[in-house]
Amino acid sequence: MRPRRFEGGRRYGVLTLSALALLVDGGGAFARDDGLAQELPPIQITAGETTHHKKLPASRRAGASRPVGRRIHVSPAGSQTADPRSVASGEQRAPGMASELTVSGERINARPFARPGEALETVPGLIVTQHSGEGKANQYFLRGYNLDHGTDLAITVDDVPVNMRTHAHGQGYADLNWLIPESIAAMDVRKGPYFADEGDFASVGSVHIGLIDRTRTLAQVTAGSFGYRRLLGMDSAKLGDGALLVAGEIGTYNGPWDNPDMVRKLNGLVRYSQGTATDGVSVTGMAYANRWNSTDQIPQRAITSGFVDRFGSEDPTDGGNTNRFALSGRVAQSDELGSWKANAYVVKSQLDLFNNFTYFLGDPVLGDQFHQHDDRLMSGANISRTLNGSFAGLPMQTAIGLQSRYDAIDLALSSTVQRGFISPIRSDKVGEGSVGVYAENTVRWTDWLRTTVGWRGDYYAANVTSLFNSNNSGRVDASLGSPKFRMVLGPFNRTELFLGAGYGMHSNDARGATTTEDPGDPATKLSPSPLLVCTRGAEIGIRSRAVTGLESSFSLFILDQDSEILFSGDAGDTEATRASRRYGFEWTNHYRPSSWIDIDADLAMTHARFRGYDSEQAAVYASLAGYPEAQLGNAPGSYIPNAPPMVASAGVTLGEKTGWFGSLRWRYLASSPLTEDNAFRSSATSIVNGRLGYRIDNGWRIQLDVLNLFDTKANQISYAYGSLLKTDTLYGLCAGGVAPTAVCRNGVMDYVLHPVEPLTVRLTVAGTF
Repeated sequence: MRPRRFEGGRRYGVLTLSALALLVDGGGAFARDDGLAQELPPIQITAGETTHHKKLPASRRAGASRPVGRRIHVSPAGSQTADPRSVASGEQRAPGMASELTVSGERINARPFARPGEALETVPGLIVTQHSGEGKANQYFLRGYNLDHGTDLAITVDDVPVNMRTHAHGQGYADLNWLIPESIAAMDVRKGPYFADEGDFASVGSVHIGLIDRTRTLAQVTAGSFGYRRLLGMDSAKLGDGALLVAGEIGTYNGPWDNPDMVRKLNGLVRYSQGTATDGVSVTGMAYANRWNSTDQIPQRAITSGFVDRFGSEDPTDGGNTNRFALSGRVAQSDELGSWKANAYVVKSQLDLFNNFTYFLGDPVLGDQFHQHDDRLMSGANISRTLNGSFAGLPMQTAIGLQSRYDAIDLALSSTVQRGFISPIRSDKVGEGSVGVYAENTVRWTDWLRTTVGWRGDYYAANVTSLFNSNNSGRVDASLGSPKFRMVLGPFNRTELFLGAGYGMHSNDARGATTTEDPGDPATKLSPSPLLVCTRGAEIGIRSRAVTGLESSFSLFILDQDSEILFSGDAGDTEATRASRRYGFEWTNHYRPSSWIDIDADLAMTHARFRGYDSEQAAVYASLAGYPEAQLGNAPGSYIPNAPPMVASAGVTLGEKTGWFGSLRWRYLASSPLTEDNAFRSSATSIVNGRLGYRIDNGWRIQLDVLNLFDTKANQISYAYGSLLKTDTLYGLCAGGVAPTAVCRNGVMDYVLHPVEPLTVRLTVAGTF
């Protein structure tokens, strides 16, 4: 086993969840669909004729014969606001778990946030951070997991997957820097492996973002601290029976860093839509390009000694560039039997990333900077059908679906200095395809009992051609079946109970499934990792609106993990860890006492530990004896690094459609273990953001956002791992051949951090016409 090294921001792998015993969370008769808590009837039973928007043929209208079968139909009856979901998003169903919810784009954009990915922090218990430049995917934390750049958090935009398989930087890499927050119509949130239509990367949670179809003309200018500039324009016009939407964005940002980020972002969106969410069609085109410098995390000892400033950089040539072009379409229709939905997409993306996390640990002369290259063409198509019927006279609904995807990927990993090529580490061409089929059956047994039983099957096949070492080439395939179960009891006094359990799945980096030799040392043999791994989870929850204006939910969950397999992007090989267990709770509250005040507060706590004794790590610890600067933090233990035990947030939004408005938000990330022996722990991070503005009835708006309102000196993210600086005593000992090889391979264990930006102001002036 190699010495402990940095794993955040460059891991590829994935996990295997095992044995589970409890269940949690459910859905129910309530859904947030316009930023407020809107009540949905538990499930309405209608005989024959549907209530969809589509006009029915004469044979199905009043007076015509009707089929005897009954159907389950969920509609926002009694809702006082329109469904925020976009055209062709499909039928909205009642939540199946207590933690399931829908948040409108209006509510998302009422919050002040620093970067597009932070729009996802409307998900209770989810923290979104950044440990590098503003063109790189964010880091995500949810339910006691450091999800790296998207591992086990499935994200889609208009049903197009964002997570990238077999990615150069990290398995499940989910970059949202191309997302225009103002274009979000609604965000559907699920947690846990209990839904048959959720596949890869969805074991911990999934976020489905739908885009708007129409808008008034919008011209918006934002200017702020540290060179932040943003121009946004949006407009839509009637075209035939539908609408054409166009949006464009230009952005720059330097940040507080001694080496400015020099972000240069260009973003565009064109979209045609016609119809409704249940009977419509949409076609969307996107284009995005970005380039930046990045100040990556730096060791605390360098700051303490005055070698670099808190906002300084160890390697000012780190950074990258990326682009993404996407074309997608989807269609949804309803008929006498139920409804169906289909979509297809093609995405061309490229990323070139330069990072140096260990400084002079691997190469004491030129340094440890490396280049990761990912160039891919991703395409896919999905189709689903919902059938309404009856079972023994009871209303029943059955959903079946087929999902497919193929990625053609060119990957490269090389050693560099100041972005100049030194030597290759590995280069691969990968073709990876998958097919998933699923079925779910929901039966309404009584007015207070609904059950859903589902099953999902996935088949993956990958072909890896390693250009430098044919022994790491190969073809691999795997299949996996995943049963699902959910149950909803209620409502009783506007309160429902939920139960859920299921198996999920996660794909591994295809290169790890064919690699048999260490790319840096072919004499070292490696064991290939499985292409697919199984996850298991269970949850029990409650959701209530017994108190007028207050929607509250509470969920208990448990997740077991047989092993977490990492594909290390800077090493080109795989590494497995021990089994682990996570269990905890989430408590979510949303209070709307009147039309001009909106209050929310969320608390999530998780207990996360490895299971069993790590004898290999004990051997590493022993090999570092006599050098405490390398040994500290390498002792075997049961703590899971970067697993946050507590996440909390609270906020209040004030204002009507015109006049004064404002928002104040607080989010808290508790102190977390950074090494398995708990010798290093991160500091807690508590940040407050604020907004104050005024809307005029003629469509103009001015607002001031203040980020990090109290100028808190905290860290976006912290790690603890071994690295080497030229100022370290150990650097001289290793260069002189005095220190043992194991010690020199490990380096000096230290906190490594990326600070939160200081107090930042951003002024926005916008007009709608």
